[in-house]
Amino acid sequence: MAVDDHDSSEPTRVDVHLQVEGIAMVRLLGPHDRFLRSIEKQYPGVSVHVRGNEITLTGSASDTDAVRRLIDQLQLMIRHGEPFGESAVAASARMLSSDASQSLSDLLGQAILTSRGTSIRPKTTGQKEYVDAIDLNTIVFGIGPAGTGKTYLAMAKAVQALQRKEVERIILTRPAVEAGERLGFLPGTLTDKIDPYLRPLYDALNEMMDPELVPKLLAAGTIEVAPLAYMRGRTLSSSFVVLDEAQNTTPEQMKMFLTRLGFGSKMVVTGDITQVDVPAGASGLRLVTRVLDGVDDIHFSRLTSADVVRHSLVGRIVDAYTEYDAQKQAQRYEAEQAREFADRAERRTRGTGDRHLKRRPS
Repeated sequence: MAVDDHDSSEPTRVDVHLQVEGIAMVRLLGPHDRFLRSIEKQYPGVSVHVRGNEITLTGSASDTDAVRRLIDQLQLMIRHGEPFGESAVAASARMLSSDASQSLSDLLGQAILTSRGTSIRPKTTGQKEYVDAIDLNTIVFGIGPAGTGKTYLAMAKAVQALQRKEVERIILTRPAVEAGERLGFLPGTLTDKIDPYLRPLYDALNEMMDPELVPKLLAAGTIEVAPLAYMRGRTLSSSFVVLDEAQNTTPEQMKMFLTRLGFGSKMVVTGDITQVDVPAGASGLRLVTRVLDGVDDIHFSRLTSADVVRHSLVGRIVDAYTEYDAQKQAQRYEAEQAREFADRAERRTRGTGDRHLKRRPS
């Protein structure tokens, strides 16, 4: 390790040299050095240079140590054959920054499923806590923005439970709520009209299971994909039930769904309370967080932009909208306060005028 001389007022910059074996170096850099660029983006104070099998980190002692830990953990994942992408690099950096003693391999645990050479596993601390909560509780609510894997991981746990014979069937459901378009304008029968709402669930099933097996399981009733309205009047026993897009349920629908729970079943409810397509104040998901908070064997997992595993830009989009919503809410509160102040002033003025009229002699 070489130390550079700098002005005493600036943090001491150091050079850290890491040796990486050839095959691991190729995986570590990624296609067109994308993973390397992602590491530099997470730590802008560190310059990363690669020459042969050697990586040189230049920056402050604390920053270079953080990058070294990240690279060591990524190498460990490579040796274990665990895949990762740009989003996983960013998520790993965030996890290590919150707790430097963490082991990414131990933290993320074993794969939930392995399908066609692809492993499905949690990729962030929030996702790991969410998956663990599903194992430990009968009803779990996964609440978070788009791209946090709340539905995908729930479906993976459902398929895992079916394969392990922990349940006899999987039931996947969504409310058929219009988001701008009208069902009546879609062609075909009622089933054809509803199918686009359920298509994401079919797509995920085909990714997690043999596509030739899925139609047979659907035909046998082992897997059921249906609109939420079809759940009324039923008792769902020995089933793994996933309710997706729950922010678009009404309070009555949410109560109806939750009371379908039968013996030997598990329920996972997922949704994003920032993307509600039902009238304001009518979201069953928003209400249930207050009604059932603290009830035993029910868990609320709240995922954030830090758990987004899609393109890194998605996380920034989520943060931008969250900030915008907070500003709008503050503006609405200020406007309501101003109206209330004006109403009180008007009532006082009206009351003073009334008293003067009473005192005026006839």
